[in-house]
Amino acid sequence: MSNLFEKYDAWLDDHGPAALVIREHLMPVEGQDGVLFPATFAASEDKTFKGGYNVDTFADGRNICLIDSVGSQANRIEPLFARHLYAGLVPQVVIIAGTKRVNLLDAAHRAGDAIVRCSELQQELRNAFQQLQRGNAEPLAKIAPTSIIFGAWDSRDTQAKLPRLVASTIRAFDVRQLTRSAQFVPATEYVAEGLLDEPVDKKMQDAYSARGFIHVPASGSPGGVIATGGARRDASLHLAALRLLAAGEDKQKTLPLQRYILGLALTAFTYPPSGYLRQGCNLVLDPDKPRVFSEVYSDGRRVPATVTPEEALGYAKAAASQFGIGNDREVQFDKEKAKADISGESAKGGKKNAKAIKTAD
Repeated sequence: MSNLFEKYDAWLDDHGPAALVIREHLMPVEGQDGVLFPATFAASEDKTFKGGYNVDTFADGRNICLIDSVGSQANRIEPLFARHLYAGLVPQVVIIAGTKRVNLLDAAHRAGDAIVRCSELQQELRNAFQQLQRGNAEPLAKIAPTSIIFGAWDSRDTQAKLPRLVASTIRAFDVRQLTRSAQFVPATEYVAEGLLDEPVDKKMQDAYSARGFIHVPASGSPGGVIATGGARRDASLHLAALRLLAAGEDKQKTLPLQRYILGLALTAFTYPPSGYLRQGCNLVLDPDKPRVFSEVYSDGRRVPATVTPEEALGYAKAAASQFGIGNDREVQFDKEKAKADISGESAKGGKKNAKAIKTAD
């Protein structure tokens, strides 16, 4: 086991790489000129962004389209740690909310999510975030280690922030945007056949439309893009940030902590992600463009790296055993804590100041 640790301990040294980087060229399953559907976003409040695809166009006419954001990629990767081979690497924390069971790995804001904050874990997590602010990441690693890997912000309470150690984004380059149109045709002419009354106003017509009783045209809606410049996934594991993690002033505990987080991060980083992102967006590796995996140093040097998913998992298991994984647990969502949270009251019964509430929102 010591040899296994020695292999990766160089990455935890201050003279080690600043980051590990993976670059993968992707294409739709239909081929390089196939149509793919990017993520769509709501319009901004000031309407400067009217909604739809996130496409940045530059002065020279070229553009970049966001296919899957860093947050979306994290949410796709993190549930890996609930699967059979990986579940033993992290504590399985489940919040029971009514009839629903929510694994912390699925919570949108991880350890900072309302469903966790308003449970019997509230004070324990508050203490963990406060310890983190004092330089001790060990308590949080015992409860929610993936919050350290994929980032979290306790924006409604302590304001503790954790940067993402593992970040992944998919973009397409020089895209041509398409539109699509459709026409819904009902099974019969309900009004003409006397099965329904003629709509008397727009509200009634909209109700007929919503329930599928009349023809509904849909014209000029986003129809995907063709990425003439290709698509690419860029992923980074920020070792320089990981090396900042410590167990307070206890150096004997700091190395096992860093090894544990590195093992989890490597497992997430090297695991082959699913290319199926959404309807109309199923991406595979471009066989004509090799995958690049590099160690990147602070002086700009790039050195080829090779870590297989199996090697990462083996290291993660050894590091988890040395560190000591936190306990699995099931906790109840607390309605009274949620009410206090909404009203701005802390768990101690005091009021948050207005500035803190505004900042949190």
